[in-house]
Amino acid sequence: MIGDVEVLRVVEWQEPYAPARGLVPDVGPEVWQENREVLVPEHWEPGSDRAVVALQTWVLRSGGRTVLVDTGVGHGRERPSNPLFHQRQGDGLPARLARAGVRPEDVDVVVNTHIHGDHVGWNTHDVDGSWVPAFPNATYLLPAADDHHFGPDGGYGGGVRPDDRLIYEDSIAPVHKSGQAVLWDGLHRIDEHLTLESAPGHTPGSSVLRMASRGERAVFVGDLLHSPVQILHPECSSCFCLDPGQAAASRRRVLERAVEEAELVIPAHFGGSGAVEVQRRGDSLAFADWTS
Repeated sequence: MIGDVEVLRVVEWQEPYAPARGLVPDVGPEVWQENREVLVPEHWEPGSDRAVVALQTWVLRSGGRTVLVDTGVGHGRERPSNPLFHQRQGDGLPARLARAGVRPEDVDVVVNTHIHGDHVGWNTHDVDGSWVPAFPNATYLLPAADDHHFGPDGGYGGGVRPDDRLIYEDSIAPVHKSGQAVLWDGLHRIDEHLTLESAPGHTPGSSVLRMASRGERAVFVGDLLHSPVQILHPECSSCFCLDPGQAAASRRRVLERAVEEAELVIPAHFGGSGAVEVQRRGDSLAFADWTS
């Protein structure tokens, strides 16, 4: 519980994912080694030098409504540029939500922090060969800047990554077609506890979700952070950031506010407990405590 809001974590998978210095190219090997006690085994596998990441969805029960934050990779998707996500099969998000007591029809709001394939994949599911919304009663909150960039008006991400068009067509366009999509920009209040805020750089519309209830605070930061080493070095962006400089500025701003307002930081891909308190040490930022 964070104040009056119940927070459930539903993990799709957690495993070594990519070379550590490929994921965050500007963080040197000494940073990983110096923080080995914190990073191993839940964030770094030193033997293979691979960063450990999780794919997960956060379920929030707030003000009598059920809110999902990001929806993972999805099932049976064509993702030829990413072998890990391509035609993925197996136990998917709906089954895992069911074990947590959440039925598809119970979901009132779906938040996509940004439009990347590992954050929107279970927006939809296949019904008789067509992609339709997986949560029939939900409003889907989509960052307007991402919808433009990755949609047909932006040339499906400018055609840079072939998968961007596939992602939009199977996971975003059906939500527009059903009338369940709501585009927002800048700030968007969901309820008295939850507010979306733009934090661009990773993608043009990347966002964070702030939570405040009974004096307790948290911020779901999406892909502003891929690894804890970016808390120590917020100037360092991941290899997936479309505008690394802007992403670094957003990261610094969000983390500084988290320190000032004692917000629990909850990234999209952290393994382990998945949430961390951040503190200032001199002119730098550091881990204060990991929260289960």
